[in-house]
Amino acid sequence: MNEQSRKFDVIVVGGGHAGCEAASAAARLGCRTVLITQDAKKLAAMSCNPAIGGLAKGHLVREIDALGGIMGVITDRSSIQCRMLNRSKGPAVWSPRVQCDRLRYSEEMVALIRETENLEVCEGEVVDLIINGSTCVGVVHKNGVEIAGQRTVLCGGTFWNAVIHIGEWSTAAGRIFEAPAVGLSDSLSRLGLQKIRLKTGTPPRLDGKTIDFSKLDQQDSDPEPIWFSQNHPSEQSPQKPCFLAYTNDATHKLLSSGLDRSPLYSGRIGGTGPRYCPSIEDKIVRFADKERHQLFLEPEGLETDEYYINGFSTSMPEDIQEAALKTVPGLERVKVNRPGYAVEYDAFQANQLKNSLETKLVRHLYLAGQVNGTSGYEEAAAQGLIAGINAVRSLTQKDPIILGRDQAYAGVLIDDLITKVPVEPYRMFTSRAEFRLLLRQDNAHLRLYEIAKDIGLKSKANLAAIADVKNTAKIVFIELKSTRIKLFDTTQPIAVFLKRPEITLQSLMRDQSLPDRTVDLIRLHSEAARQAELEIKYEGYLVRQRAQVDAFRKMENQKLQSNFNYTSINALSAEARHALQGTQPSTLGQASRLPGVRPADISVLMVVLRQNYQRS
Repeated sequence: MNEQSRKFDVIVVGGGHAGCEAASAAARLGCRTVLITQDAKKLAAMSCNPAIGGLAKGHLVREIDALGGIMGVITDRSSIQCRMLNRSKGPAVWSPRVQCDRLRYSEEMVALIRETENLEVCEGEVVDLIINGSTCVGVVHKNGVEIAGQRTVLCGGTFWNAVIHIGEWSTAAGRIFEAPAVGLSDSLSRLGLQKIRLKTGTPPRLDGKTIDFSKLDQQDSDPEPIWFSQNHPSEQSPQKPCFLAYTNDATHKLLSSGLDRSPLYSGRIGGTGPRYCPSIEDKIVRFADKERHQLFLEPEGLETDEYYINGFSTSMPEDIQEAALKTVPGLERVKVNRPGYAVEYDAFQANQLKNSLETKLVRHLYLAGQVNGTSGYEEAAAQGLIAGINAVRSLTQKDPIILGRDQAYAGVLIDDLITKVPVEPYRMFTSRAEFRLLLRQDNAHLRLYEIAKDIGLKSKANLAAIADVKNTAKIVFIELKSTRIKLFDTTQPIAVFLKRPEITLQSLMRDQSLPDRTVDLIRLHSEAARQAELEIKYEGYLVRQRAQVDAFRKMENQKLQSNFNYTSINALSAEARHALQGTQPSTLGQASRLPGVRPADISVLMVVLRQNYQRS
């Protein structure tokens, strides 16, 4: 870089899922952007499992696509298995999940980033920030070169001062065989940001040629393709099955025998790990009453025999890992290509950020991804997208994009991060969202349409297609409400029959119960018909939830009674009762931000407040 080329509108540090979203968004919004990463050939590398989506995470990916992000596009291009999870439950918790070809995912991201106008990729490491007063004006490369930037987004992932552990062996690394990023988190600490130490882990990788799949339960892809993006391929890639296996008493005994050599139990790991994705050695200790634990064998790609064994994250010594795996039916002769390991890394408390993801202490500096205390590709990508968008909007004097808890899971994610001090890596769950029937994965593009228009990342064609679905869904809704059919010896509007759980538009079409006009409308506008059907089927619940949204907004600053006995409210979770009783928050908004208080607990408090108000 010459002196002139070292000046950018937006600097993005880190080439993981958060960094790629931030850099892509900033560049496509017209800003001269540089993405600085240690290895330009490993953009958005899948450090852990080769999958995108899943429970609640699939909602985030659909929202990323709805706002103009790129994770959904890359996922669709590299899909080798797709499934809709939770189909046996209501549509609010249906979650798409896609198994990806690990290598192809990164290759597709590298290609997409390289072809993005206004975006330059610079290989190297950033070790310090350039601060003018209380404003970040650039970064310092490891080679001493200063790079000026009007806005800077830091997306360090798990690399800041990172150490990996396998049994009694450890080394400085952000991923196996990859150097950590040293200096930048210390720079943030010197500026006054409070640092925390977190831990994550990954399972062994197995040689599929040494697995007896006949002893495992096979899980195939859904018959119909599941796409995350509007701009998906015309055809699906070849699909590969996943497999289920289970640990047993012999597995647990072997793992227990090596606990004295585990860095997790010997005290060598000090960082806090994710409670909802514990290591296998942690599972057998915390859940000693369980006779077995489920393991999920995921293919790494179409051109490899390697498998990722989800559910067996570990940092146990290699010999213990291999011996324990061989006690699992189907894995008796398994060869371990690479052992599992734990990673400790620096992160920063996200309550030091504004809801735009700009730091409160340093102007024009944004943090996104796992450095904010989250876990997961999807959570990181959502933050990266919002940080990149808001960095550009700050440059152009526009208000930041702030997603409400009633608008998006991404809004729930960021609100949770900035109002609660994380005690462990944060993971998205549908239970974290108060209004999840409104925030379904299937309507992400519709509910975020106006915000997407304002941002400007979606193409005119994509926006027009979404608008068409929105408008046509209203037409179909009216058709279903006004058209009467005879069924069960009664004549009623179609909408009345659709409220029965066993009746769907598809079943009515199969039974030839609908008029030709209605059938033609449904077939011509299948997505709009699906939205209209869900709106009718869950109409009562949706009306109630929309009323709750209005009430929630009004009561956000509602005063709470002092010295209230929260232990008497059995509908609250035990964790919430303890936190509320000990803190005695003064407002509902303050209560909602207490660690241990979940959205469902706030809904309970709103009911209590309403009852107290009616009595007074």
